[in-house]
Amino acid sequence: MKDFLGYHSEWNLGSPGGWDYQRITQELGKFCWRKLNDVLKLEIPLNFSHPLLNPVPSFAEMLLRAHKKRNPGEKPRIVLTAEPDTIGTVIENTNFVKYLDSLPEVSSKLAAPHEFEEKNGEIYLKGEKVTLIYMDFNNDVILELEKEYDLSALKKAIENGMVVNPRGMEPVGAKGVFEAVTDTYRDKFFPTTVERTPWTRRFFERSTTGPAGERIDDLVAWTRENIDRLILKPVQGYSGKGIVIGFKSENPDADIEKALRFNNYIVQELVPLHLWAEESPWLDDNSGKVVLQRWQTDFRCLITDGGLIGFLGRFGGIPTNVGSGGGTQPLAVLPADTSTKEVVDEINRGILAIPYSTLKEFKESVDEKAVEMGHTYLLGPIKTALRPRLINEAQIEALTEYSVNLWKDAVKLEKMWREGALDEFVDITDEEKRLAFMAPWNGEPALMATDGLFSFGGHPDE
Repeated sequence: MKDFLGYHSEWNLGSPGGWDYQRITQELGKFCWRKLNDVLKLEIPLNFSHPLLNPVPSFAEMLLRAHKKRNPGEKPRIVLTAEPDTIGTVIENTNFVKYLDSLPEVSSKLAAPHEFEEKNGEIYLKGEKVTLIYMDFNNDVILELEKEYDLSALKKAIENGMVVNPRGMEPVGAKGVFEAVTDTYRDKFFPTTVERTPWTRRFFERSTTGPAGERIDDLVAWTRENIDRLILKPVQGYSGKGIVIGFKSENPDADIEKALRFNNYIVQELVPLHLWAEESPWLDDNSGKVVLQRWQTDFRCLITDGGLIGFLGRFGGIPTNVGSGGGTQPLAVLPADTSTKEVVDEINRGILAIPYSTLKEFKESVDEKAVEMGHTYLLGPIKTALRPRLINEAQIEALTEYSVNLWKDAVKLEKMWREGALDEFVDITDEEKRLAFMAPWNGEPALMATDGLFSFGGHPDE
């Protein structure tokens, strides 16, 4: 298969992350594969070190590009700012600052948002002038933190255009925008964007059209009747909070009423589960056996003005977020003409034949390494898959085209929003709107992410 299947479930243009988690996961994946293949002895050309499997250097290059545009001739002094209670606890932020600081003539720090100071229109951190800021939180968090801290210097930095990502990007990430893409303005966007966008409607009492173009007189009643193939999501949110998966709901009527009461939900067609699932060997500690476990997957594409810069592979339930019990999966690239399905089946058969006790030993050593690298959540290592998820070079080419087009469409959407064409699809507070208008994007160097429920051929039969 030279293309890929499936849809993106959401976009993140406010403060996308995951760039360093994939780098760590690749190290763990290579470590585990060496152990496995000492037993399997499979002659499969798995590339764990493709440039897109480590987004960190390209992310740093984007920041340096942004710095050069804003501050020609000055040495980069870049600050990554994060919520106060996460300082020192989010390993990818800590690692990334260390990476930036290791680059020639670059100075980098990690700071809480209230630590900035303004002097004569310039922004400083602990006496040093700052030239660029990457913010690891969204506009609504700024407004919440402002209740406790003085963020006037940070807001001045936003106004001065020092913050990457510009606050004007964020409204385009509102999930209601998917309705504009799949319905009202679909002719304005690239087919690669429209075709990857699942049917989505803002959720309230209204008439509209359905997934097949059929007339829906009452969206709420129709949702009740079809809840098993739908999903309800807050317009703004993260880590799977507030999501209602229709077929898993114990009380659909109550969930629907709650979504209506909050008045900030979308209803979306559930992407067929088998399409974004993969089967992978797993240790069943209760039975002491190696089993073939079916997992849901997602595939984050990280995109800048320079194009596609990398991926983040996750697996778990619905949703796959680590905060909801999911984990990260190493990725490996195959030559362009390789069938991923055939290689997946070959690797699965081989691992299933390895004794449970041997695999248990391998898994424990991987977990120990994960803890050493800080790849942990709460009290233990983040769950990692035994085998890599596979993608071939031809599919990477297709993802590259998709990502470049999506960037262009996002820039177009931001312009449409500023002109008022998306007001009905983007429901944000007046304060958030003011922050967004303070720093328009206009396609300047920045980072966006699209979370894909994609298949590269390794999905099970329905």
